[in-house]
Amino acid sequence: MLVSATAMLRAAERGHYGIAAFNTNNLEWTRSILTAAEQTQSPVIVQCTSGAAKWQTSFKVVSEIVHTLTETMGITVPVALHLDHGTYEDCFTCIDAGFTSIMYDGSKEPDFETNLARTAELVKVAHAKGLSIEAEVGGIGGVEDGVASLGEVADPAQCLAIAQTGVDFLACGIGNIHGLYPANWAGLQFDVLAAIKEKVGDLPLVLHGGTGIPTDQVQKAISMGVAKINVNTDLQVAFAKATRAYIEAGLDQQGKGYDPRKLLKPGFEAIVARAEELIRTFGSDGKGWAA
Repeated sequence: MLVSATAMLRAAERGHYGIAAFNTNNLEWTRSILTAAEQTQSPVIVQCTSGAAKWQTSFKVVSEIVHTLTETMGITVPVALHLDHGTYEDCFTCIDAGFTSIMYDGSKEPDFETNLARTAELVKVAHAKGLSIEAEVGGIGGVEDGVASLGEVADPAQCLAIAQTGVDFLACGIGNIHGLYPANWAGLQFDVLAAIKEKVGDLPLVLHGGTGIPTDQVQKAISMGVAKINVNTDLQVAFAKATRAYIEAGLDQQGKGYDPRKLLKPGFEAIVARAEELIRTFGSDGKGWAA
């Protein structure tokens, strides 16, 4: 059964472990994420951007895939279906589509007042329907769905204002970026993270751009209140590497190696393996009972 992300993230924040929020791109991606979560007995968040939803034709199709696979695969751990970096309009679309959690990314609005007002409105809408909601302060660097950003360190005072809307978890820019990190990346700004946490108390925080951040930095962020770690590019790289190896080895030319099920299998297995590794790194394995 799908649930909101509130309980699992509150438990993670209290227990000082992180829950992976893996982006899905299609049915195979969702199946691999759910397989990894079940095999590690970890709560998990399956999330989707508007671009990935468009590729799958709609948020409604994404929702149907996640709901159906969770049921037919007999998944026993808590699963939340979450909108990633949603616009104001996307939030209502996903609520209607059957998502159990939404993210309103108001950091893209022209001013903080708009972000604050719309977050407050959407908190009321989401909570009335039993959904969890994530907000964002400070832009996350890199490129997400074609939108480029240099990143913006979050203002702790603004984080407090957003927290007071009743939002369930908060993404805050602390030097993290989307995509692969450059060699000269300066690292996470833990002083900013500490200042934000001091303001927002036990509100679970979210680390976007989880791909490529050194393990020790991720685990330190978790120890300081980060409860949700977003991962997208990491699984894409694992899938591409395994698929490339299969083809370059000429296996697609042997027997029925061209069968799409055979072509997709190495990538599927690679996603499962990498997702399980990350779940253990974040410390949520065996925590299905706590969500």
